[in-house]
Amino acid sequence: MPIEYRVDHERRRVLAEGHGTINAEEIFAYQREAWARSDVQGYDELVDMTDVQEIVAPTPHNMRALARLSAGMDPPSGGSRFAIVAPQTLAYGLGRMYEAFREMTPGGTKDVQVFRDRDSALAWLAGTGPAQAGSTNL
Repeated sequence: MPIEYRVDHERRRVLAEGHGTINAEEIFAYQREAWARSDVQGYDELVDMTDVQEIVAPTPHNMRALARLSAGMDPPSGGSRFAIVAPQTLAYGLGRMYEAFREMTPGGTKDVQVFRDRDSALAWLAGTGPAQAGSTNL
C-alpha cells in the first residue's frame, strides 16, 4: 500500500506515510478515506513522504484539485494543523504548491506547513516548534 495511515486518538492526530511509488489517485483515495471518518474531524495531520521514491506525473492541476477536496473536508470550526514532511526536492516543492493552493481555497480551515524533517513537523504540531521560514499560515 503506497499510503498507510493510523489514527492517534490520544494526541488527536492522523499519521500517514507514503512508500515507494505513489500517484495522484492514491493520494486522493487517502484523503477521501481518512477524512471521511467522523472520529478524526478536527484532528491534526502529519503526512510523511520520506520513504517515497517516485511521485508519478505530479501536476499543478492535481495539487489544486487536492487542495479543493481537502479544504472541502475541513471542519468549519478550524484550529487543526497539517504538517507535510518532504525531504526530497520534488516532494517539498509539491508540498509548498499544495500549501499555497490550500491558502487560496475558500473554506479551508487547516494551518498547513511543509517541513524537511519529521522532528520539526512533530514539534510544530505539538506547538513546541516554529513554523518553517517562508511558510504561510491560513
